[in-house]
Amino acid sequence: MPKVRLTGWLAVLMLLASLLLVACGDNTATTAPAATSAAATTAAATTAAATTAATATTAAAATTAATTSASATTAAAGATNGKKLKVGLVTDVGRVDDKSFNQSAWEGVQQAGKELGWEVKFIETKDTKDYAKNIKQFLDDKYDVIVTVGFLIGDATIDAAKANPNVKFIGVDQFQATTVPNLAGLVFDEDKSGFLAGALAAGMSKSGKIAAIVGTKSVPPVVKYAEGYKAGAAYLYDNYAKLVPSGKKPEVILNYHPDGDNAFNDPTWGALQAQNVIQSGADVVFGGGGSTGNGAVESTAEKGVYAIGVDTDQYYTLPKAAPKLLSSAMKLLTKGTYDILKGIASDKFQGGNNVGESGLAPFHDTDANVPAELKDVLKKIDAGLKDGSIKTGVKVG
Repeated sequence: MPKVRLTGWLAVLMLLASLLLVACGDNTATTAPAATSAAATTAAATTAAATTAATATTAAAATTAATTSASATTAAAGATNGKKLKVGLVTDVGRVDDKSFNQSAWEGVQQAGKELGWEVKFIETKDTKDYAKNIKQFLDDKYDVIVTVGFLIGDATIDAAKANPNVKFIGVDQFQATTVPNLAGLVFDEDKSGFLAGALAAGMSKSGKIAAIVGTKSVPPVVKYAEGYKAGAAYLYDNYAKLVPSGKKPEVILNYHPDGDNAFNDPTWGALQAQNVIQSGADVVFGGGGSTGNGAVESTAEKGVYAIGVDTDQYYTLPKAAPKLLSSAMKLLTKGTYDILKGIASDKFQGGNNVGESGLAPFHDTDANVPAELKDVLKKIDAGLKDGSIKTGVKVG
């Protein structure tokens, strides 16, 4: 007989036996039905639990699916809905391969273009009167994002941004006094990296005389670099006099290029000024201001004197100066430009001022010549500048 049918007959016989016992008044017969009831209750509870679990699992799965779908939607929206954007860069006066701020900003644009699949292009500005014309060329060609480089092109950038609210603009080295929603100004604390460079120079100068050969004084970032350099040298002497080899407060020579279209594109002037300050006794020279500063740095190194570069790590961009290049007062232009462009891709573009990172580049070939104690103090100064416990005291504008 099949097992199922046998089980059925046994159940019937047990039920009849229970009825007979009840009829006879044997109260022990209540045990069987009670057990059966408990089992049934347990089974029901188990079924209910299973149903609840299944429902919960299904609900959780549905919620997860909905969340995943929402995330995917958000990501798609953040990625500019898959649109391949066109990004144009207008340089300040000078070349896009100036081994300084034009080149660094362009490298940030190229990085974003490569990673995000965007079309990128640059226009080199030959004369300051061409700023607006060059920006307009990208506007006429329906570019989605326009990056302009340098303080001097700032006014033309603001005018273009206000007139074209559907185009996003990035102004490199352009402080925004008022916020234009579609214009992000990439700015830096140049006085802080200049301050570190000045402290380094004071700690490496045996003559007690150091110099800075920089671009025009009418450009605030240039002044912040130079005045920060001067303040950093004084700070090291005032707080760590034993680290100053000359034993006296450093004399700081600041040479600014005259105003004009070639203020950042005059390496001959930069080289000549470097030679002059070296002849007067300076044994560490900081060069800052596009090709003008590059001329100072390379000429200094050729004379066998310590040099300090600017904007980017010029150990890689000025190989002739590498053997005597102590460091570079950096502002991470490439990263800053790239970060804002990446923000556009993730729908995190922010109009107004966006502060980029700054600091000193590695010592590279001169590392062994920089005393360990000076290195430690420079790290402390850097930390103090970042947490606000050390102030440069530089005020511009």
